[in-house]
Amino acid sequence: MKSVALHNLGCKVNGYELDVMQQMLQEKGYKIVPFDEQADIYIVNTCTVTNIADRKSRQMLHRARKMNPNALVVAVGCYVQTGREDVIKDAGVDLAVGNNRKKELPAILEEYLKKKDEKTSEDGAPDKTLGGTTIPDMTKEKEYESMILKTTAERTRACIKIQDGCNQFCSYCIIPYARGRVRSRREEDILKEVRGLAGKGYKEIVLTGIHLSSYGVDFVAKEAGQEGSLLAPGASLLSLLKRLQEVEGLKRIRLGSLEPRIITEEFAQGLKELPGFCPHFHLSLQSGCDETLRRMNRHYTTGEYLEKVKLLRQVFKEPAITTDVIVGFPGETEEEFEATVKFLEKVRFYETHIFKYSRRNGTLAATMEHQVPDVLKTSRSGLLFDMERRHSREYRSRYIDKDVEVLFEEERRIGGVTYQTGHTRHYVKVAKQTEENFCGRILNGKITGFLTDEILLMEGEMKQPGKDKTELKLRG
Repeated sequence: MKSVALHNLGCKVNGYELDVMQQMLQEKGYKIVPFDEQADIYIVNTCTVTNIADRKSRQMLHRARKMNPNALVVAVGCYVQTGREDVIKDAGVDLAVGNNRKKELPAILEEYLKKKDEKTSEDGAPDKTLGGTTIPDMTKEKEYESMILKTTAERTRACIKIQDGCNQFCSYCIIPYARGRVRSRREEDILKEVRGLAGKGYKEIVLTGIHLSSYGVDFVAKEAGQEGSLLAPGASLLSLLKRLQEVEGLKRIRLGSLEPRIITEEFAQGLKELPGFCPHFHLSLQSGCDETLRRMNRHYTTGEYLEKVKLLRQVFKEPAITTDVIVGFPGETEEEFEATVKFLEKVRFYETHIFKYSRRNGTLAATMEHQVPDVLKTSRSGLLFDMERRHSREYRSRYIDKDVEVLFEEERRIGGVTYQTGHTRHYVKVAKQTEENFCGRILNGKITGFLTDEILLMEGEMKQPGKDKTELKLRG
């Protein structure tokens, strides 16, 4: 029995895919061991979103080689796609597997090992791409790579990949080249996976994808006889959510990152009618300045974005709205940065994920003039971090003295005290002091204050929501 150690870099989609790869290898009889232990095979699911991500991918691959010079080191995923030539030349890598080939990993491993056994010392090692078959041309990939996740390391919540690829071509982003064009997963495949997870006790799912808002645009709508892209924004996604709502045992449905253009009154009202939907919206922003958004090729203005936020706040009571912001994009002047500051103050997000712009070779932004110095990026991001902490505390404070519903996930020791912790529907973290194991239970209770800057404290009597789905309606 060969031992395998796996390591993931990057996004939730990568995490989902690694979980499935590990599951498939276990089913084939491989022994899974921690990545920092000796293993026969090391698999690194790589990331390429920035030059730094490329470097981290190489570092993890070389770290694996140092841990066991005789091991088989396998590079998988996005860095393999965009850095194919570098990966092939890298002496620390034995086998390279691109995107849309991950479900074939066990078969690829078996073929490689078989060829390796057949080789003599004079012949050398097998070709890293098995004759070019393991790294596809993503511009030609049309089919979604269907995988089925049966379990995860988490016991209460599961991320479900429903879409791959992106057609947006933001000027700073390499992902369309690494992941290809939009490819959506069939509803029946998603339902099968979710039913299996719900049957094992998972109460919540998070739908994720490379560009989730594009889910279904590649489908042909049979009833209307139109291309999916001609349907109303979010129509395919809303249709899927309505079916998922009926899965027995599933209590919560959460969405990953969305583009603002998907938020229409029809889409928002449709979500509100779903008893299990969690009103937590991650609306990607990137900049609060229209001129910067234009250079980013983001396809919306701050005015349009603000209208979407207002719509969500009209339809839902206190929705949790979070976002991403890139600081120091090429050409960002003091005036443009100040416009972003003013916009963030106006919107007042629950949470803002702040990133300093990182140059990515192969993108249009990497060639732009007026690259912002690192010292200025650091200064500007520091100002936004201070604002983010203030806005986040402001949002959390609204729940003090209110009853909330919490899905408890794990036990934590904080300040030497044992707490059961979990999240509300709005993805606010809550802790309850108790030795009793609440993992996997949904309970209602009153918030009395802050335990830490990021965790609210629940005290007093706990109540269990009714079993009927109508009793799971959103609470403010």
